[in-house]
Amino acid sequence: MSVSQPSTTTPALSTERKKALRTIGHSLKPVVTVGSNGLSEAVLDEINRALNDHELIKVKLAVGDRDIKQQVTTAMCEQTNATLVQTIGNIALILREAKKPNPKLSNLLR
Repeated sequence: MSVSQPSTTTPALSTERKKALRTIGHSLKPVVTVGSNGLSEAVLDEINRALNDHELIKVKLAVGDRDIKQQVTTAMCEQTNATLVQTIGNIALILREAKKPNPKLSNLLR
C-alpha cells in the first residue's frame, strides 16, 4: 500500500482527515478511467465534473508502470486543483471540497 503526498497547490491533509477520507473512499467505485492516451481535455473535464458533484472520487489509472502513474496522478491533481488522498495499485483517491456541496451527490455528506 502506498500513500502519496498531496500536490503542492492544495493544503496538506492531517493524518486523521486522511484516515476518515480513506474510510469513505473504501466503498467508492472509480468514476473516471485514465487510459493510455493520458490526461486529455475530455478526461480532465470528466474529472472536474465528478469532483464538482462528488468532492471525493476514485480514478482508475491504466497508464503503464509506476513512474508514469505517479506523473499522471501529480499532473491530474495539479490541473484539477485536487488533493491526492491515497493511491493503491491502479486507483487514486482524490479530493476537492466544494464551497456549496450538493447533499444528494457529495460523497462527504452521505
